[in-house]
Amino acid sequence: MSRAAQILVVDDHPIARKTTCSLLQAEPDFEVVCDATNGADAVVQAKHLQPDVVILDINMPGMNGLEAARHIKNAAPSAEIVFLSQHTELETIRQAFHVGGRAYVLKSDAGKELVAAVHAVRAKNRYF
Repeated sequence: MSRAAQILVVDDHPIARKTTCSLLQAEPDFEVVCDATNGADAVVQAKHLQPDVVILDINMPGMNGLEAARHIKNAAPSAEIVFLSQHTELETIRQAFHVGGRAYVLKSDAGKELVAAVHAVRAKNRYF
């Protein structure tokens, strides 16, 4: 059996971050190794932890999720990026994949889609 997927969760809203962490920690093959509150902290944590998956919000103060994804892909090249966002605009979704995202999940669908998205990116597939 392979090791648990190491996951970094990034969201500036404490309740959203805690809910996402709880959802993922309920899975036996996932391990949430850290949670970050902004893009800059996410880059530092990704470089230090080298997680398998980064769950990344887009709207955050300072460095947003799209910019953070670019830096994370340099700091932790093997990390797969899953965007978890409330944005439904096609241009935002296109940008998310353009900067290195492998999956895009709406926050409103996280309860039923996020675990599947993480499994998909771990298998090197895209998820939308």
